[in-house]
Amino acid sequence: MESALDNLISLLDLEPIEVNVFRGKSPDENRQRVFGGQVAGQALVAAARTVDGDRHVHSLHAYFLRPGDPWVPILYNVDRIRDGRSFATRRVVAIQHGEVIFNLQASFHTLEPGPNHQIPAPSNVPEPETLPDFKERMAPYKHLIGEWYDRPRPIDLRYVDSDPFSREGHPANGQRVWMRADGRLPDDPVLHACIATYASDFTLLDTTLLPHGLSWNSKGVQMASLDHAMWFHRSFRADEWMLYDQYSISSSNARGLAGGSIYTSTGELAITVVQEGLTRVNRDT
Repeated sequence: MESALDNLISLLDLEPIEVNVFRGKSPDENRQRVFGGQVAGQALVAAARTVDGDRHVHSLHAYFLRPGDPWVPILYNVDRIRDGRSFATRRVVAIQHGEVIFNLQASFHTLEPGPNHQIPAPSNVPEPETLPDFKERMAPYKHLIGEWYDRPRPIDLRYVDSDPFSREGHPANGQRVWMRADGRLPDDPVLHACIATYASDFTLLDTTLLPHGLSWNSKGVQMASLDHAMWFHRSFRADEWMLYDQYSISSSNARGLAGGSIYTSTGELAITVVQEGLTRVNRDT
């Protein structure tokens, strides 16, 4: 599976084509639209490449405006909004076919000392190595998944609470997933942040359906990311196990809002994520 991770690293290695302008590609996969985590991760790469000095991303806020076309490159235009003594702010606009498909604003901060506390990590969670991997977990649904079942995956996901096709074993209002890059990554904090951004979009919006006994593959369900926000609190490695504790906050007006806390294997809160998405249900379909 190392090759799948190599492909993801290559996907995040944008081509500079002009000052503050980068070009990204999509994987050669049969998709109807570009995966949202890919666009967010690539946009963060573009922003980080225009930031000088030892500054680390501490927050990002993104809007998904149009579906991305997986068959053509994506242009990322970076606006250097501000460079202060300890903070830098960037805005990134992703363009395809002459239209904006995605907008991201990210802030970078020079690390400095200060008060330190966090909400505690969940207790009594099974160790990731004791849980089935994706293929083992999804084997009963292979006939429903099709070629997606055998597709190489750069992120190793281990569902703690059953699986996306079943409500059995799920908490009433959330789910927990262990995740990590499926291979060793270079010691580049930007790359680790971008891969965590990529991975954070896999399961979070699904969480909004759990209280209603639905899943992404339920009949008549239409889902799409609308916006995505992340706050990076503490250092982490995306190639080490991280616990993604997800919970549904609200569903109304065909939109669902979910939050997630990403902890290191030692219980440190590394990232907080909030996402809103379209959760339209047409029960007559």
